[in-house]
Amino acid sequence: MAGQSRKWMILMSSIWIQAFTGTNFDFSAYSSELKKVLAVSQMQLNYLATASDLGKAFGWSSGLALMYLPLWMVVFIAASMGFFGYGVQWLLIRRMVTLPYFLVFLLCLLAGCSICWFNTVCFVLCNQNFTANRSLAISLTVSFNGVSAALYNLAAEAINPSSYGLYLILNALVPLFISFAALIPILRQPVLNQPSGHDRFIFITLNFFAVITGLYLLLIPSHSNHAKLFFSGAIVLLILPLAIPGIMYARNWFKRNIYPKILLSGSSFLLVDDDDHYEELDGDASLVVPDDDNRVENGVKGCLEMVIKGDRLGMLEQEHDAKRLLCRIDFWLYYLAYFCGGTIGLVYSNNIGQIAQSLGLESSTSTLITLYSSFSFFGRLLSAAPELLRTKLYLARTGWLAVAIVPTTVAFLVLSLTETEVALEIGTSLIGLSSGFIFSAAVSITSDLFGPKNVGVNHNILITNIPFGSIIYGLVSAIVYDSNAGKSSVCRGRNCYFATFVMWGCVSILGLVSTVLLFVRTQHAYSRYEHKRISQES
Repeated sequence: MAGQSRKWMILMSSIWIQAFTGTNFDFSAYSSELKKVLAVSQMQLNYLATASDLGKAFGWSSGLALMYLPLWMVVFIAASMGFFGYGVQWLLIRRMVTLPYFLVFLLCLLAGCSICWFNTVCFVLCNQNFTANRSLAISLTVSFNGVSAALYNLAAEAINPSSYGLYLILNALVPLFISFAALIPILRQPVLNQPSGHDRFIFITLNFFAVITGLYLLLIPSHSNHAKLFFSGAIVLLILPLAIPGIMYARNWFKRNIYPKILLSGSSFLLVDDDDHYEELDGDASLVVPDDDNRVENGVKGCLEMVIKGDRLGMLEQEHDAKRLLCRIDFWLYYLAYFCGGTIGLVYSNNIGQIAQSLGLESSTSTLITLYSSFSFFGRLLSAAPELLRTKLYLARTGWLAVAIVPTTVAFLVLSLTETEVALEIGTSLIGLSSGFIFSAAVSITSDLFGPKNVGVNHNILITNIPFGSIIYGLVSAIVYDSNAGKSSVCRGRNCYFATFVMWGCVSILGLVSTVLLFVRTQHAYSRYEHKRISQES
């Protein structure tokens, strides 16, 4: 009973960590002020945004650290990196210190690395404590990373709406405080036990709370005299799900003392079976489907068969080390899909401040950040839908990933055609929804395709595409921006980002094609998994 309660405390700790460590999403809120203090060009500013994303290239170090250090120590190393990285930038933006551009670049890189370390900790906690409902736990916790910008924006409005540097000091202090709050649940992790029959019902309840939280953050006004009251309401909504451990205790006590003759396994609410996994392949089983018709034929047909069937996965959740991972065609299709889908959405969020400024909508920057953050949150929540609806509407997760890229393509089409404030809000919302789904679903897909035990390392290898994408996409957008700015450091007008939107739209189409190929190649393995699950449950 205590173990059941503690694992929900672990989940709530992961949610709080995720909710307050998505600090890279509020870069747009203070980027213009940082640009002014450093007296740099748009291209140099984009390099700083890239540095934050480049920190993700070192995310693998968190998996390595977990091999030798306890989990609580990894949490505090992550918090210390963020505290130093953002704290010194706050001193800079307040003009208390003067630093060369290169050192600011390194500070941004350190802050970005801290985010990856926090993410890895949450992935490991979910994998260790929710083996049967791993994807639901990961999608729920990761979804709260999408509301970080909205929470920090609301906190800044409540404290001092005129101080852009306030975002940096909040980014430095809040994750450190949350790390201390999460210390006790992490130290008192339960011994791994069988899942309760009501786990999935509780996940549905938690997702309901999450939707309410997202709607609350989306619907409250960005600028209000009651910002302190609204911020207090957001904190209350984050605290409410903590009642889950108490509910677990009460439910068990009630059934043990009031209904001792009712067996838990006979409950009509049983939504998860203890054997919700298929048996592993024998040691000599092959990972590749032995299709006799998989030979490469001459001409287009042979090439097509090789692309679709060559070296495809035969079974889900088979463990891959880094060497085997990098030799997989499916991994590189997956890598390209993420590079052209989720990463491009992240780069767009880094440029929201400059995009709004170029269109004369500086006053709408905080609104756009909140829109992106809130819809990213809803996108992350939606990534749990395939798991919850699998009995009524089953589609491989890679298929849902392809569907998720479509809103990004539509968004860049809208942004290319018009420069109105409404179009900017619609485009930002669609990109947030799409990228949020991809960020959250990607963790479960990595676990499905390449094994749950190595998901910490493998997923950090996958997200090395983020710094590469940030460099390439950011460089192109900066060149277009500076060429239209002329001698001024600030560009005005639609042309500042028009060519960038067109290019990003074409890249998202390439990502869609790559994801469709990945879906075609992996749907056989997903079908085998689903048929095995159904046969075991029946």
